[in-house]
Amino acid sequence: MDDTIRQDLVDKATAMLDKAYVPYSHFPVGAALISKSGEVFAGCNIENASYGLSNCAERTAIFKAVSEGHTSFDYLVITGNTEGPISPCGACRQVMAEFCEADMPVLLTNKKGKVKETTVKELLPGAFQSGDMV
Repeated sequence: MDDTIRQDLVDKATAMLDKAYVPYSHFPVGAALISKSGEVFAGCNIENASYGLSNCAERTAIFKAVSEGHTSFDYLVITGNTEGPISPCGACRQVMAEFCEADMPVLLTNKKGKVKETTVKELLPGAFQSGDMV
């Protein structure tokens, strides 16, 4: 991933922290996803008083992209106000495994600039896949 593009994704993910709707947890998360065609989709977490109806930033970005016809991706950045690089929840990891290639890089970061680059497969080894439904 080109450093300029990666920094643009980090900036877009960070900007989403201000758009997060987090009246209950007060824990904003931002994400930015780039498709193989070069389009960027940013997302934030959106809470609901019924927590099960909330949506994480990563899933918001992925669902936005898929709803606009994009299903092939190159890179995902996730950020938050954590001490170390943020870690995605299990539901987000499963959604990543559904829509992203196993070796797709994922940059976990925070507002302090700490980073950890990983892959979808490293985040969810043994992911449940469509082939498991036979």
